[in-house]
Amino acid sequence: MSIPTAVWGTGNVGRAAIRAVAANPQLRLAAVIVNDADKAGRDAGELAALDRDLGVAATTDVDAALAEVAGGALAYAAAGELRPDDAVADIRRALASGAVVVTPSVYALYDHRGAPAELREPIEAACRAGGSALFVSGIDPGWGNDLLPVLVSGLASEVEQIRCQEIFDYSTYDAEDSVRYIVGMGQPMDYDPPMVAPGVPSMVWGGQVRLIARALGVELDELRETSSRQPLEATVTTALGEFAAGTQGALRFEVQGIVDGVPRIVVEHVTRITLAAAPDWPQPPDGGDGAHRVIVEGRPRIEINVEATDEGDNRSAGGNATAANRLVNAIPWLRSAPPGLYDGLDVPLAPSAYLRTPDPAMRS
Repeated sequence: MSIPTAVWGTGNVGRAAIRAVAANPQLRLAAVIVNDADKAGRDAGELAALDRDLGVAATTDVDAALAEVAGGALAYAAAGELRPDDAVADIRRALASGAVVVTPSVYALYDHRGAPAELREPIEAACRAGGSALFVSGIDPGWGNDLLPVLVSGLASEVEQIRCQEIFDYSTYDAEDSVRYIVGMGQPMDYDPPMVAPGVPSMVWGGQVRLIARALGVELDELRETSSRQPLEATVTTALGEFAAGTQGALRFEVQGIVDGVPRIVVEHVTRITLAAAPDWPQPPDGGDGAHRVIVEGRPRIEINVEATDEGDNRSAGGNATAANRLVNAIPWLRSAPPGLYDGLDVPLAPSAYLRTPDPAMRS
C-alpha cells in the first residue's frame, strides 16, 4: 500500500518534492500545504511546474492536510531559515500527529546528536508521541556534504583533506531577495551579507562538517570560518535584474573542521552573479553555471563533479531537485524505522524506484 504523503511549501524545494512524491510508486500525494492564499485551490501539478494535473488542490488548512497523512509522511519545504521557530513548531506538530517528516529546513538538526538539548528533546518527544521519525538533510544539497564525501573517502588509501564545494552562478536562482540581501549580490562592498556574518556559516554548515568527522572517526579541535568577496568589473543584467559595476559580484566562504591544527574537512561555497566574476576562483568543470564537487586530497587524489539540471536545464533547480529527491525517497525507510531523529549518515541512499519509460510530463 502506498504511503500518503503531504508536501508543505511550493518554493524551489517544494516544487521538486511534489514531483518526487508523484513519481514514486511507493508514495501517494495526499495533500499540499501553502501559506499563500493565492495558491490555495490550485492543482499541485500546476504548482510543481508539471504539464498535467495531479488531482490534489493546495490548501492552507494545516489540520485537514495532516489528518490526510496521519501514519504517512510530510515533506516539509517551507522556508525555515526565515521562520526557524515556526518551522520547528510545524515539524513537531506533524511528528506528533503520526507522520514521518523529511525536511531541509532546520539547519541545527543536520547533526542532531550535536544539537542543543532544548531543541532536540521536544522533537524527540513528538517522535515518541506519534511513533514517527524525522530526517533533516538537504542543504547544498545534503548528500554532497555528508554521504557522498564519506563514500568517496573509502576509495582512497590515504586521506589528507576532504573538501565539499558548491560552485554556482546565482543569476538563475529563483529567490531574488535571498540573492541580493542574504548573499549580498549587487550590494556595496561595505555591506555585510548575513550569510557570512560571524557564526552563521558554522550554524548552517557546521553540522555537515561534524557528520563527516564522525564517519571518519576523527575529533575536531574547532570549526573555523573564512570569507572573501569580489566586486563586479562591469554592470551585468540577469533574470534577477541589474547588478552594478563595483558592487558585490562574487562571494566565497569556507567552514573548516580543524584536526590537529590543520583544516582537514572543508565545506566551501563559491557563489557568483555572473560567470565573469572572480575568474581566479574555482569554476565548474565545463564552464557551466554550477556544480557540486567533492575533492579527496590524498592517495590517490579523487575529484567528483555532480551537475544536475531541471526546470529547463537550470542547474540551481537541478541541485534543489536532488536535495528533495534524497529526502522524499527516504520516506519508505523512515516509515519502517523506530521513532526518532535521523541524519544523512543514518539513512541509507535508496536505489531508484523510477527505472522505467519516462513520463514526458515529469521532465517539465
